[in-house]
Amino acid sequence: MKAIEISGISKNYGHVAALREISLDVDSGEIFGLIGPDGAGKTTLFRIMTTLMLADAGSGKICGMDIVSDYSRIRKIIGYMPGRFSLYQDLSVRENLEYFATLFGTTVEKNYGTIKEIYSRIEPFRDRKAGKLSGGMKQKLALCCALVHKPSVLFLDEPTTGVDAVSRSEFWKMLERIRKSGVTVFVSTPYMDEASLCDRLAMIRDGVIIGTGTPGQIVSAYPYRLLSVEGDRIYPLLKKLRETEGVISCFSFGASLHLAYDPEKTGTSGILAAIRESGLEDCKVREISPGIEDCFMQLARK
Repeated sequence: MKAIEISGISKNYGHVAALREISLDVDSGEIFGLIGPDGAGKTTLFRIMTTLMLADAGSGKICGMDIVSDYSRIRKIIGYMPGRFSLYQDLSVRENLEYFATLFGTTVEKNYGTIKEIYSRIEPFRDRKAGKLSGGMKQKLALCCALVHKPSVLFLDEPTTGVDAVSRSEFWKMLERIRKSGVTVFVSTPYMDEASLCDRLAMIRDGVIIGTGTPGQIVSAYPYRLLSVEGDRIYPLLKKLRETEGVISCFSFGASLHLAYDPEKTGTSGILAAIRESGLEDCKVREISPGIEDCFMQLARK
């Protein structure tokens, strides 16, 4: 049985289409990533699937239960960690955890084994007010509160936004261990580098799914050759390359440019010649393999 089934879900806010006929499914026991920029519709989809909002069209199921007619049963078997820290800031770490356990008719002691590994990292601060925690500790507390009742499916809406790189890495290691315990994880993120940590993923832009598959499948489907171009005058270089014959696309990636080209029309030597002709010297060009972000940019252009 699929842990999550989404069929033709659409949602409008007035004249703005937040979601347009979204369909996807998530297997039991996998980490499924929803990848997309801010405003793509990730949070709207999560709120619909966690029974906090009604869709305008379409249907969805969690562990075989309908998100509308079976909403009360679904709420007992899911955990939800929204993107914004939403715990009680004037309660302590321990008080927040006990409160959420009580909401689900259980106790921290009864399910301590479920959260022990995560909670042990913040337990020394159990009497500290939640509002006084660091970003990484708030993240761990929110995850504990979402897991304290042993959910079957865990929804995490941009859980690593606003935390440092070390905390991000630790968080994904925790997700892997949670998945191994049998919990299905549905996680959204705007960070393309986190996509490779998912078993499968869906890319969303402007409320539309533009690609799905394993990270390997998505990367292997990239249709063009790709170059990394580095130079001192990055903006004139970007402008020139976008005007060069045979160049499919060219985008800024940190200190370099990623350039997709048609090998039947140009190549590394032709692109270097075009750069020199424009008076841009000291540029380095090398062939690279595409990443998830390259694939997203290519799919978003369609």
